[in-house]
Amino acid sequence: MAIRVSGLNSGLDTESIVSALVSSYAVKKQNVVKAQTKLSWKQDAWKDANAKIYSLYTSLDNFRYEKSYNLKTATISDSTKATISASNDAFTGSQTLEITQVAQTSYLTGGKVSLSDSTDQVTSAKTMADLGYTGEDTTLTLTVGTGDDATTETIEITSTTKISDIVNQLNEKGVKANFDTTQQRFYVNGAESGAAGDFSLSAEAGDATSALNLLGLNTAATGTAAAKKITGQNAIITLNDVQYTSSTGTFSINGLNIQALNKTDSAVTINVQNDTQGLYDKIKDFFSNYNDVINELQALYNADSAKGYEPLSDEEKDAMNDTQIEKWEKKIKDSLLRRDNTLGNIINTMTTSMAKTFTIDGENVGLGTFGIQTLGFLNAEKNEQYAYHIAGDADDESSSAKTDKLMAALNSDPDKVASFFSQLTQNLYTELDAKMKSTSMSSAYKVYNDKEMASEYSDYTKQITKWEEKLQDMEDRYFKQFTAMEKALAQLNSSSSALTGMIGQ
Repeated sequence: MAIRVSGLNSGLDTESIVSALVSSYAVKKQNVVKAQTKLSWKQDAWKDANAKIYSLYTSLDNFRYEKSYNLKTATISDSTKATISASNDAFTGSQTLEITQVAQTSYLTGGKVSLSDSTDQVTSAKTMADLGYTGEDTTLTLTVGTGDDATTETIEITSTTKISDIVNQLNEKGVKANFDTTQQRFYVNGAESGAAGDFSLSAEAGDATSALNLLGLNTAATGTAAAKKITGQNAIITLNDVQYTSSTGTFSINGLNIQALNKTDSAVTINVQNDTQGLYDKIKDFFSNYNDVINELQALYNADSAKGYEPLSDEEKDAMNDTQIEKWEKKIKDSLLRRDNTLGNIINTMTTSMAKTFTIDGENVGLGTFGIQTLGFLNAEKNEQYAYHIAGDADDESSSAKTDKLMAALNSDPDKVASFFSQLTQNLYTELDAKMKSTSMSSAYKVYNDKEMASEYSDYTKQITKWEEKLQDMEDRYFKQFTAMEKALAQLNSSSSALTGMIGQ
């Protein structure tokens, strides 16, 4: 950078003069900065729009397969005995259910534990000796499971073994244990429900039995020291004369999901039917999502023009308040995708796909067959001309008074509805998928040229750097010239002063 000498000799405002001389370069640089800013805003606008389109695209997986429309609903004649639900694979009709046994988790509530020489509370730090144990080192036997699958572990007991040591040993060897200092009892729970999680604590006669009694873990004891135990067991049900077992009480049988709650005295009835209301709501949700997206894209495409508006420079912002700046920038941002060709193509793809018809059992079927139509360009609100309305939809004021053809079709011919909507949404999915293929200018799952925009943004950065360098070079050149002029004037003034002095002598 050239040394900048002010116009002390010439009387010139060199800073202002140089600024004026290089102003054309400064303007060119600022124009590139504004273009880059505008491009950055456009990238953000496309990211938001693409996110909405991609969300619609991914949601189509819930609609483009016919099996997605086989919604079923299940009821039971006595809901206190079991809860019932049905998946798409469940058969419609009636079935009989008997519950012989409900699932239980093995649970032991210990008897009250006390200290041998005081009425103080027993804490986790107390030892077997504190409880009054005077025997030799011994072991308790923990058995987990039943029959051939049962496993056994030993719990080590000495006079110095703490309550906390026993809890830790039990937790490490197949059950869940805790000592409640408020209740002064052990609580032991099976690690899993059902027969596989059942457990027992036992001891050989002598010191081991004494230890078991002092700990309140002996179910064979009497009085307040006795432990009470619930045996872990599997649930057993009979569905359509076939018996099933479950350690948790939850059964999944041919599309039926059953949670056994209580034993039955006699068979109860399960009814499985097509869930027409559920399917109606599913289709309604699809159109709600579609309408939100298409309306948003329409609004972006038909946005008001922002001709004459450009991003503000720092100097321009200094002349405005925050509200004015916000309104100015919003005007530009709202118009960035106005009449955008790529956006127009996406809108056309979506609307064309939704207008398709398909031949089902010799009949040409479209959305209109089910009373699903747009309001038309004359009746629809601004930017909602492509939104669909379901005739008879109670939540839609514009179509609630019309005959509900969709619900009628779901009740009379659900297969026809499933066939049509699976084909319609599959076609829309395929068309959007084609728009989201990766190319040299766009990444996968992007409907716009994000790679091209990124490259353009990088080019702007290079141009800005180039103009900054040119601007700096020109400023240095002019300041160097003015500095030379000032030095020459200083020498001239010095010579003049000397000559005047000599003449004066």
